[in-house]
Amino acid sequence: MITKRIIPCLDVKDGRVVKGVNFLGLADVSSPVKLAEFYSQNGADELVFYDITASAEGRKLFTEILTMVASKIFIPLTVGGGINTVEDFDRVLKCGADKVSVNSGAIKNPDLISSAAQRYGNQCVVISADVKRVDGVFRVFAKGGRENTGMEAISWIKRCVDMGAGEVVLNSIDTDGVKQGFDLEMLYAVSNAVNVPVIASGGAGCIDDFITLFKTLPKVDAGLAASIFHFGEVSIEALKKELAQNGITVRK
Repeated sequence: MITKRIIPCLDVKDGRVVKGVNFLGLADVSSPVKLAEFYSQNGADELVFYDITASAEGRKLFTEILTMVASKIFIPLTVGGGINTVEDFDRVLKCGADKVSVNSGAIKNPDLISSAAQRYGNQCVVISADVKRVDGVFRVFAKGGRENTGMEAISWIKRCVDMGAGEVVLNSIDTDGVKQGFDLEMLYAVSNAVNVPVIASGGAGCIDDFITLFKTLPKVDAGLAASIFHFGEVSIEALKKELAQNGITVRK
């Protein structure tokens, strides 16, 4: 069985880690540098860093904080927020990122995916899809969940992978921060539509949610969460121990 990854997510706004529910009602959590260092030392397999208002505010990602985060950790780092050009890829990679996550930038210019993949390799390009049900259809949202693009999500994600995205982060807006479990229906549809790693994001509330995710959807490669890790509700060490005891392969 493929080793499953556990990935904390740092949603950064105005230089601080924040967390909300359904992408709304953001509350201050901590310093991204301190949290990143803690996760790197306490069993996280990777780390995701999102500058969550860069696209909506029409600015570039905060590179000073990113550089500080990258200097403190020894695990792969995926970075997103305000990525609109290949030059943006270059900038965050030079700050220490291992992979670059695109969402709104790819929606505006899908060729960004193929251009970046050709220059840096597919493994470096991550499509992050913010998806919500609208009248029973999975729709792609842009600008941090603020704008309905009208695009059907599964076909959009498949198109991104065909253009060179080497990994998919599926953010379910419907389950984000609700802590009632991952969006298994949405994840099933995506993981069966593409042949690259899929990371589940949105909805983790307890250890059992990760066990259910990996047992129900073995094609899903990783579980991403924020608040349950940030607020100490679940430790990564305890989570990995429970996963292993349930026959799910994890890194020690």
